[in-house]
Amino acid sequence: MTRDLLLIAISLFFWGLGETSFIAYQPLYMQELGATPILIGGILGAFGLTSAISHIPAGLLADRFGRRPIMLSAWIIGLLATGIMALSTDLSGFVFGVLLYGITLFVLAPLNSYVTTARGRWSVGRALTAVSASFNLGAIIGPLIGGYLGESFGFRSIFLFATISFILSTTIIFQIQPQPIETQTDGQSFQRLVNNRRFVSFLVILFIAVLAMYLSQPLTPNYLQDHAGFSFQSIGRVYSLSSLGVVVLSIILGMLDARLGFILGQVSVALFTIIIWQQEGIVWYSLAFILLGGYKAARALAVAVSRDLIDSARMGAAYGVSETVGSIAMIVAPLLAGLLFDIKPEMVFAYSIVLILASITISSLFMLRGPASSMVKRLN
Repeated sequence: MTRDLLLIAISLFFWGLGETSFIAYQPLYMQELGATPILIGGILGAFGLTSAISHIPAGLLADRFGRRPIMLSAWIIGLLATGIMALSTDLSGFVFGVLLYGITLFVLAPLNSYVTTARGRWSVGRALTAVSASFNLGAIIGPLIGGYLGESFGFRSIFLFATISFILSTTIIFQIQPQPIETQTDGQSFQRLVNNRRFVSFLVILFIAVLAMYLSQPLTPNYLQDHAGFSFQSIGRVYSLSSLGVVVLSIILGMLDARLGFILGQVSVALFTIIIWQQEGIVWYSLAFILLGGYKAARALAVAVSRDLIDSARMGAAYGVSETVGSIAMIVAPLLAGLLFDIKPEMVFAYSIVLILASITISSLFMLRGPASSMVKRLN
């Protein structure tokens, strides 16, 4: 692991610690502040919108002006947004902080580009899953701390803790070195991506996959609290297991061909959904949340798949477009989840299963076609 990759990993550990101390409890805090399930779904959808509109500009700016300054700005904005959430006492102020935090997701395109370039001798998939695993090492502890603070001192204490953790993360990320900017000879970064038919085809698959995998997730904390009788700390424990699942599955799937890992990540989320829907008891729920780790592993490996479809000078733009497509799916999914949950909570899981199965089928057909057939070669 290179020096810059190590610094990113350590910084992401503290960011994962802080973010996951509050992220699972946001729907519950909104509910406490007076939001209905449909409104919560709408707010989470708007969260996705704020990130969706920022990914492509961030990727283009990273390609033109460098990845490091765009990354650092995201860390600063995230720290500010969390402070706003910590100080808010009403729904409107809290939602402003939530939406501002959503903007910081523009960091994904320049961050993934930076990691891809700083990976040294590692494969793209291994480097991306490794930093994802480091984030989720912190995320194993974060929900437990958040659950304890929420029950003992109230919701606001969770966001104060996250702010402190983010200060540490930001201090570390400022130590990474800038990377050289690659020149684009034709100056038509976005147009060339649009004309790349195989890349565009993968974007369609990515949208379906993210929509399918994310649909059951936004209101799962509410389902566990309302229908399984889970306390704050119980929710925190199972979400910690989810982060453990990300670490384990990222390491395992990261050693495989990215295409195969992307498909197996979806299979893992399908199993999570089936268990939450059809089983009961802490043992089953614990297993389910370990399997949920396949979602983030699949997202990281999707980036590795897209890297094989574009040239390096357009990496930031391509990653930005990919993240925008994923964000749009994350806008639609909470809205649909809120509507289904309001009718009958179990419908969320049923619809999710159908979509995931369709996504796995389409993804498999795409991966087995075309010139990029390294998955087949490895299997043989």
